[in-house]
Amino acid sequence: MSPTSMSPAPTPPGPTSPAAAPAGAALTEAPLDRAAGHALLADLAGPEAASALGGLDALAPGFPDWIVTSLFGGTYQRPGLALRDRQIANLAALTALGGVEPQLADHVRYSRRIGLTESEITEVLVHLAPYIGLPKALAGLRVATATFAEGAEGAEGAESSGAAGTTGPAAVEEPEA
Repeated sequence: MSPTSMSPAPTPPGPTSPAAAPAGAALTEAPLDRAAGHALLADLAGPEAASALGGLDALAPGFPDWIVTSLFGGTYQRPGLALRDRQIANLAALTALGGVEPQLADHVRYSRRIGLTESEITEVLVHLAPYIGLPKALAGLRVATATFAEGAEGAEGAESSGAAGTTGPAAVEEPEA
């Protein structure tokens, strides 16, 4: 057979094939609520969130809107996990990932803002050590310690900040080998 007389091989069913999903089959619509995303981000991050996103929008127009809409107005709006549980998952994921200290610090702040104590945040990070390794857990604890200190410096006292009775590591140092 000559190459011109060969008919193309049929496309096997797959994600891009029309045969992959029966006609009329509907996927569950994902919630994407821009207004809910902005409201949640304001609850978590406070008024400083808008200024931080404004700087990012100048660099990458539209990207902050995508973040707010898809993440805070989408993923966070799904049923099944309380906001507290989502924040614990975020702390664990960002600590395990490593190299994302600014985002981890933000999520430490968000976690405090929704009611997690310094002790609870610290325990989440300590709990990770056997799973992600001591260096990453220590790096997460350093970020948390610095973030807790920012909060302490910004408050006139534990009673006025609502952080009474919380404790965190005073210092995190690498163990000597």
